[in-house]
Amino acid sequence: MLLDTASLYFRAYFGVPDSVRAPDGTPVNAVRGLLDFIGRLVHDHHPDDLVACMDADWRPHWRVELIPSYKAHRVAAETATGPDVEEVPDTLAPQVPIIEAALDAFGIARVGVAGYEADDVIGTLTARATGPVDIVTGDRDLYQLVDDARQRRVLYPLKGVGTLQVTDEAWLREKYGVDGPGYADLALLRGDPSDGLPGVPGIGEKTAAKLLDAYGNLAGIIAAIDDPRSKLTPAQRKRLHESRPYLAVAPKVVKVASDVPLPRFDPALPKAPAQPDLVEELARRWGLSGAVSRLSSALLP
Repeated sequence: MLLDTASLYFRAYFGVPDSVRAPDGTPVNAVRGLLDFIGRLVHDHHPDDLVACMDADWRPHWRVELIPSYKAHRVAAETATGPDVEEVPDTLAPQVPIIEAALDAFGIARVGVAGYEADDVIGTLTARATGPVDIVTGDRDLYQLVDDARQRRVLYPLKGVGTLQVTDEAWLREKYGVDGPGYADLALLRGDPSDGLPGVPGIGEKTAAKLLDAYGNLAGIIAAIDDPRSKLTPAQRKRLHESRPYLAVAPKVVKVASDVPLPRFDPALPKAPAQPDLVEELARRWGLSGAVSRLSSALLP
């Protein structure tokens, strides 16, 4: 089980009231929400391995070089040497170190790699895995990793933590008319304002799905631009032709990496907190006794 950690703690932050605070008044709603979410996942799914994948760089320079608008609207401050500063709610940013400390104290593997997003870590671990993989995320971009033959699926939270949409190939085909790899092509054609991806003007989701159905994949669509026998409309042909520079670089930006140089780590789900004294200290300091107790109970064999 691979967690898109930032996606999940953002959801927890907005899903749990900010009246949930530590004894000193510090908001801990995202921390409690995430710990409860993990406890529920462990209890319901019993994964052998659990990895909290982290955004060591939420806006990698190599993606921005290809498409400068990539996540540009979410930049709070640019930096010359490290990752740009992301615009994050004032009361969420201080909770991230608490989340990281709690995951470490429980012994839950936490993996991030400089220059890469959590999506890329997930993509690499998914590519390396020899057994079934459940990806837990609130980010539809990871639908591209769905693969029934290799038992790769996405668990997408719909409401709180109790209702998960199980995304497999049948669901993708019914909803979007594509399979997992086809979703990446669909996304780059359609564009995604939330990620600053412009897409191809005039090509929305339904048109993109029809084009992929007709020509197989992005390469087939590009080949059709120059094929006078293809059934592209004049407007589609013109728009796609004018978007060639974008279409040449968009796949590398949209598709998650599968070759991230990961550090060595133990992905095994712990059977009990790795540092019980530290877990108790964190629970006491931040007023998280209930969430800590629930996660600890979920870990028990």
